[in-house]
Amino acid sequence: MTASSIAIVGAYVVPVAGEPIENGTVLIQDGRIAAVGTAAEITVPEGVTVLDAAGKWVLPGFVEAHGHVGIHEEANGPAGDDTNEMTTPNTAAVRAIDAVNIDDEGFRDALAGGVTAIVVKPGSGNPIGGQSVALKSWGGRTIDEQVIRAAVSVKSALGENPKRVYGGKNQTPSTRLGVAMIIREAFVEAQNYRAQRDDAEREGKPFARDLAKETLVRVLDGELVWDQHTHRHDDIATAIRLADEFGYRLVVNHGTEGHKIADVLAERDIPVIFGPMFTSRSKVELRDRAIGNLAKIAAAGVRVAITTDHPVVPINFLVHQASLAVKEGLPRQTALEALTVNPASFLGLDDRVGALKPGLDGDVVVWSGDPLDVNSRAERVFIDGTEVYRWQDGAPHVTERSTRFA
Repeated sequence: MTASSIAIVGAYVVPVAGEPIENGTVLIQDGRIAAVGTAAEITVPEGVTVLDAAGKWVLPGFVEAHGHVGIHEEANGPAGDDTNEMTTPNTAAVRAIDAVNIDDEGFRDALAGGVTAIVVKPGSGNPIGGQSVALKSWGGRTIDEQVIRAAVSVKSALGENPKRVYGGKNQTPSTRLGVAMIIREAFVEAQNYRAQRDDAEREGKPFARDLAKETLVRVLDGELVWDQHTHRHDDIATAIRLADEFGYRLVVNHGTEGHKIADVLAERDIPVIFGPMFTSRSKVELRDRAIGNLAKIAAAGVRVAITTDHPVVPINFLVHQASLAVKEGLPRQTALEALTVNPASFLGLDDRVGALKPGLDGDVVVWSGDPLDVNSRAERVFIDGTEVYRWQDGAPHVTERSTRFA
């Protein structure tokens, strides 16, 4: 996709990282945001396409911090589900990017919901599930051309899911004790591997690589985040205990009962990617599920993001989850941050996406009105300054690859 230059003018601009701007202008040049300000502050260069957005709201594209778009395809049944490699408890070496179908309908739905960046993660069937990837929602001939970060985090699961999967196979782990043991043993082995590798390098000796251990070394070194699937408060406490033991960067995913120990999470500045919210209490761990729990977690001072866990909840409902969270007490500014700057910050993407700031990618959405109003819709979506979606004549129009690369 060729980077483009455009000036969106006359809009109510919400940078999220700064104060809203009446009669604002967002200038995108060569695919990146060049300037954000009032009409009086910004002169649009000659040759730049001008879009009059009077009466519209302009925001950064939203960031889905925890989705399975492309690896758990919709309407394809088992053939499209590559979410979990549930053949061994530790699959740190697998990579979500290797299973993403660029034509999954979820990517088109993302655009309709103003979502321009997605962190695609393996599922939660294993104690250690594999590496996530950050992608743009649209724009490449292959998925590789949509990559923001090829490796963002390692997905891990505590609690009911790995217990059910491996207990059902009559193998370890079948208890919470066993799940924590698998993770602990894997990190001890990674520590030993790192020491042996470093010794071999110093001595100039050959060393046999192990992809799973290499991945966990990157977690130990702080290069990759540890994305911990956990619902119950006691499992969150176990996640914290393991992070303390091995010193890695922990991000709690789901955090259904995070409100019960929100003060602990706040003291340690452990962020929470909360959700999905539009689900029933489908298992024991979700007994205390409530949309209002997010407001309680944020009120304690915890930095939060929001997830649909697509396809558990359709990704275009990400903004609607935020709207209902506001209804249940979440401050609206916090809700907007939970869709943009916060997930970008948690997962190391804030040098590219998450706000309207000069230097960031030109991923911008023009809304018909306040996006937290359920009557508003994303009318124009730009990725790297190129329009990839528009609502026109009462229907969505996605710029398909056959058009872009003809």
